[in-house]
Amino acid sequence: MTVDVLSMRDILKIEDSFELYEMLQKQRLIEHREELWWPNAGTFEVVVGAILTQNSKWERVEISLKNLSELKLLELEALDNLDILVEAIKPSGLYRQKAERLVLLSKNIIEDFGDFETFCLEVDREWLLNQKGIGKETADSILCYACKRDVMVSDSYSARLLAHFGWEFETYDAVQSFLKEGIDNFHSEKVEKNVIYAQFHGMIVEFCKNHCKGKRVKFSV
Repeated sequence: MTVDVLSMRDILKIEDSFELYEMLQKQRLIEHREELWWPNAGTFEVVVGAILTQNSKWERVEISLKNLSELKLLELEALDNLDILVEAIKPSGLYRQKAERLVLLSKNIIEDFGDFETFCLEVDREWLLNQKGIGKETADSILCYACKRDVMVSDSYSARLLAHFGWEFETYDAVQSFLKEGIDNFHSEKVEKNVIYAQFHGMIVEFCKNHCKGKRVKFSV
């Protein structure tokens, strides 16, 4: 079923992030995806994917993840052979750098938490940001999609879409705060906040992939 893109009337009546969430929900952008949008949420694969997707298209990351899966390298304890890892993730680009960071991250997780399950329960944003190659977006993606925490992910798509509506922010944290505020004020307690945050971010990404060209967002009117 084809869903029309946003009308100008829809655009003009958006006043906060919850209304943006509801508007995107009407587009039925992620009905075909898993509940938390990111593939295999709650697994170590998300941690690997969050690193690989830096400066790369997700389609290329999927090839790398498939390679790793076939080699049985999508387990925390398996990421210790740098040379094999480099070859497997070449489709994602910056493969030497990403391989080194994945090996180091895996080693640090094992040293500080013991296993992936404990990592998900105990890790915090500060620990992640102290890891080489992990910035705010990657850290929040890991917390939201791998650890299933109540964390809203912000990214360039989010900033671009909000700018189209006249909401200009200078920092990642400011965009994230705006996106969270509307959800926190109006979301239904019947749905876990982690699910709402994950789906909101997923809908923003899917919408912008379909309707963004360069730095502009194109709508039908």
